[in-house]
Amino acid sequence: MSAPAHPDSTDLDRLHAAVKREKEDLAPESKPAPLWAMFLLMLIAIIAGGQLGPMTGGWSFDVSNPFAIAGGGDPRPGGAGAGAAMDPFQMAMKKGASGYSVCGGCHQGNGGGLPGQFPPLAGSDYVTGGTERLIRIVQHGLTGPITVKGQGFNTPGGMQPFGGAMSSQDLANVLTFVRNSWGNEASMITKEMVQKVRDEEKRATQWTDADLKPFADKNVPGEIPAGPGATAAPAAAAAAPAAK
Repeated sequence: MSAPAHPDSTDLDRLHAAVKREKEDLAPESKPAPLWAMFLLMLIAIIAGGQLGPMTGGWSFDVSNPFAIAGGGDPRPGGAGAGAAMDPFQMAMKKGASGYSVCGGCHQGNGGGLPGQFPPLAGSDYVTGGTERLIRIVQHGLTGPITVKGQGFNTPGGMQPFGGAMSSQDLANVLTFVRNSWGNEASMITKEMVQKVRDEEKRATQWTDADLKPFADKNVPGEIPAGPGATAAPAAAAAAPAAK
């Protein structure tokens, strides 16, 4: 005959394990979310995702046009083909304003430069003078002392070349912008002009002011499609029928 169980021999570990398997009690007055509410939220998410695609250009990372299906066109400046209405000069000014950010740190946003270090671009004959000198400076860089608007400048380390970091078109846009901002007015510089200098001058060192003297008033030949000093007839005028 077996001995009776001791009153303190209860298996507490077994009891605690059973308790842990039980679900946690809900707080008073609370109820689990009904299944219909969960399905409704999923349906809303699916519909919203389906609308998000066409509203942002059909899931294309190259297009972000929330007005694509509105029927009224894109009201944003430059949107919905507005860029096509710009002439080459206007387009160069728009893109050049953005590209000027690489120059603004030294020459400042107002083109005024910094005394003794970075010469001003506003009112500078280096900017509005011969296009060949300006292209060569930006293409290959400039070192040593120069005098701009009667003041001396000697940038530490000189101006670094940008020919390797920017395309001919990007350089042309920026140069056109600085030649026609802050009171400056001069003919635009085209991609072909920049490329012509690149092809002819394979220079590995920065220019000095003395080196650039022969190009001070020299312009790179080429058609100026629009803007100040334009040599090309406007497209609209060329397409218009002759008056009878």
